[in-house]
Amino acid sequence: MEKKNAWENYSAKQLKELEKLNREYREFLDNGKTERECIDTIVNTIEAEGYREMEGLIRSGGKLSAGDKVYSVWMNKSIVMFQVGSKPMADGINILGAHIDSPRLDVKQNPLYEDGGIAYLDTHYYGGVKKYQWVTIPLALHGVIVKKNGTSVEVNIGENEDDPVFFVSDLLIHLAGEQMEKKASKVIEGEALDLIVGNRPIVIDKKKSKTEEKNDAKESVKAGILDILKKSYGVEEEDFISAELEIVPAGKAREAGLDRSMILAYGQDDRVCAFTSMRAMLDIKETERTVCCILVDKEEIGSVGATGMQSRFFENAVAELMNLTGEYNELDLRRCLSHSCMLSSDVNAGFDPSYASCFEKKNASYLGAGMVFCKFTGARGKSGSNDANAEYLAHLRRLLDDRKVAYQTAELGKVDMGGGGTIAYILANYGMNVIDSGVAVLNMHAPWEATSKADVYETYRGYMAFAEGASL
Repeated sequence: MEKKNAWENYSAKQLKELEKLNREYREFLDNGKTERECIDTIVNTIEAEGYREMEGLIRSGGKLSAGDKVYSVWMNKSIVMFQVGSKPMADGINILGAHIDSPRLDVKQNPLYEDGGIAYLDTHYYGGVKKYQWVTIPLALHGVIVKKNGTSVEVNIGENEDDPVFFVSDLLIHLAGEQMEKKASKVIEGEALDLIVGNRPIVIDKKKSKTEEKNDAKESVKAGILDILKKSYGVEEEDFISAELEIVPAGKAREAGLDRSMILAYGQDDRVCAFTSMRAMLDIKETERTVCCILVDKEEIGSVGATGMQSRFFENAVAELMNLTGEYNELDLRRCLSHSCMLSSDVNAGFDPSYASCFEKKNASYLGAGMVFCKFTGARGKSGSNDANAEYLAHLRRLLDDRKVAYQTAELGKVDMGGGGTIAYILANYGMNVIDSGVAVLNMHAPWEATSKADVYETYRGYMAFAEGASL
């Protein structure tokens, strides 16, 4: 089956819509480089569109009816949005699910040290990364530091033009003979990914005693960094213990290509699906089935923890929603979850001609060919996979063809080459229909990833069609 290029069929009106959506997408990426920043951005956006916080309704004894829009945030890292439909929720709901965490470097709890007149922050990489890609590029520091008194201090350094940036050093080519003989996985070791944050020693107070001068001089660069942190943020070294600081590539999302057809940015896996899911939720009309969008943390490390998809946050939120509409009982909750339809929205590996040997061309996703459906993920013999059934795929084909949405099917590389996972299998545990869908990406998991504007637009249109029409 031939894969058509979506760009060839756009009207002038559609091209205008496509560019507008992608401008909003780039702004979303710039404002949400961490899970917490994503949640803040999403909440600000959806509240402006009429969404109300579910917890406030619960405390006030409020009720919900068809057409109402609510959301619930968990630990500032995951969010679920609902638009209540006219049909009973026991008949099932339509779910768009994606994740908002991305590979990065995390700052350790006891990170700051000085060596050779340079101050460093010790790091631990998060998710699947090629460690050598993270050296010698401008990096930014994002996150929160929570002091013992509960005060939370937000940190965002490296994004503004007049901000300093940070970096991880690499060995100069002149001395790298032995390094160049190593495997790619060993060229840069995990413990070598320490962030350089300073080189200027603090000025020693000449009024101090000789003993005090000597003590200050031992780690004077580190002392200078601590002095800046104290003056700028009011934090002490011990406050690193209760901090969540993430190191990400510095810089804004950019249009790529002479034709400006692509977007190059950090964190598109999987914020491209998070954005298009959220935008679809905001643009749908009133529906018969309740529509849900859940955006979660921790997918890159197995969807574990209180903010990952394996937690009970989603199930609890659905139970609270049913209670607010007067529909809750345990059996109807189970019926709701098992009768639901879901798109597990995650990216797919776009075909890269430079590495064609890793792909099976007939079953690869292509930039510009539209929304991607992946019937199963997992690895090799479909290990760890959710494998969607044929009836569900046929239903989705009808929905998208009726709306003239461009879509394609794909696998994640050759059968024995590797593979990957999503949150699909977790929701499938409820017995609902689930399939992976999303956007083709080049450079997946690299500091800078590439997508096609056309695919972002078609995925948004596909999510709209699903939210309004899925009912299998």
